[in-house]
Amino acid sequence: MPTPNDPPKARRAPLTRDRVLDAGVELADAEGIGAVSMRRLGRELGVEAMSLYNHVDGKADLLDGMLDRIVGEIECPEDDTDWREQARRRAISAHAALMRHPWAASLWTSSINPGPQRMRYMDSALRSLRAADFTPGLLDRAFHTIEDHLVGHALQALGFPLDPDQMAEVGESVLRSFPVDTYPDLAAHIRYHLEPHQEDGGFEFGLDLILDGLERLRGSG
Repeated sequence: MPTPNDPPKARRAPLTRDRVLDAGVELADAEGIGAVSMRRLGRELGVEAMSLYNHVDGKADLLDGMLDRIVGEIECPEDDTDWREQARRRAISAHAALMRHPWAASLWTSSINPGPQRMRYMDSALRSLRAADFTPGLLDRAFHTIEDHLVGHALQALGFPLDPDQMAEVGESVLRSFPVDTYPDLAAHIRYHLEPHQEDGGFEFGLDLILDGLERLRGSG
């Protein structure tokens, strides 16, 4: 066991809530959320699992805290730019954070105990819409529509089972026996995705459509 007289490198860093959460994030990033358990996390930190309960209340609190660490990576603009630019930057930053941590999107939709970073994020988004004179009903719909788009797009992108090379191989195989005469537009759609294109998965395209529509509705109120 390390003692106060051991060299600094031989001493174990003290266990803290931040250290537990960071270790959980690191493990989930490396192996997926299914790998995260109190016992496994204890092993990763070199402590008994029961020691973790001094810093987290249990598995649910651990996962909520891990998600809050990810939300802390999101930009929440508070500058003088207009509501649309703020919403756009916030959503793009949030989507990027979810893509960096593939396990976090599913927790985003299921967590009912938001931590301080999640509350900061939501309050910032709602305050920006309120300051732009969105009516209460439109404000609520605007907030949830943007959220649904960023999380839904991340879940779909992360859940797609094929990488580009596999998609090309599968798509070409499908087209060889595809009933093109019966479903010509679907066949054309599949062919389109087999060709090289510079555009990304369309998150920003969809986001801009939403924001443009909300601006029109805001102006007509």
